Amino acid sequence: MESATSLSIVEILGIAASMSLLAGWRLYLVVLATGLAMRSGLVPLPDHLHALQALASPWVLGIAALGALAEFFADKVPWLDSIWDTVHTLVRPVGGALLALAIVDPGDPATQVVAFLLGGGGALLAHGGKAGARAAINTSPEPVTNLVASSTEDVATLGLLWLVYSYPVAAAGVALLLLALAVALLVLLRRLLRRIFGSAKPPPAD
Repeated sequence: MESATSLSIVEILGIAASMSLLAGWRLYLVVLATGLAMRSGLVPLPDHLHALQALASPWVLGIAALGALAEFFADKVPWLDSIWDTVHTLVRPVGGALLALAIVDPGDPATQVVAFLLGGGGALLAHGGKAGARAAINTSPEPVTNLVASSTEDVATLGLLWLVYSYPVAAAGVALLLLALAVALLVLLRRLLRRIFGSAKPPPAD
């Protein structure tokens, strides 16, 4: 693994963006996986990123583990997953913003403000794409697609976290990929809604 002390600003911002976007999918899993990796020493941090050491706290790990476990099961049940997403519409963006804020240099207030806003916005965008896609999937009576989508999100979150931590040089690319995916999901959802509501309109009177 690359030494964290050699991370460039691009790599740091890429990790911050990736974590924020992934928090829009699985906030608790991101916090839990990061905390466990840090506690085990698998993720060495630059000197100015000590704020993330809080994620390795037993209290934080315990709460994140409970949240991740609850989310794992709730996200596999049709419509319960949408209720869960609705409840977390505020939680995930705030969590993503705080993660991004903790990663950037605390000695630069302007950068911190930008990181907080962009981190929250990225997490909200990812959350919107995920929640919208899952709500659309729930219109299907079969539960298999829902289960596959949820499991894919679980695996992708862990896999991409491992990628950006192990190879920070790829973090910016991962962030761009996640951003493009979130936008694509929102565009597809918009088209689906227009098709549904467009077909529901009564025919014009003669």
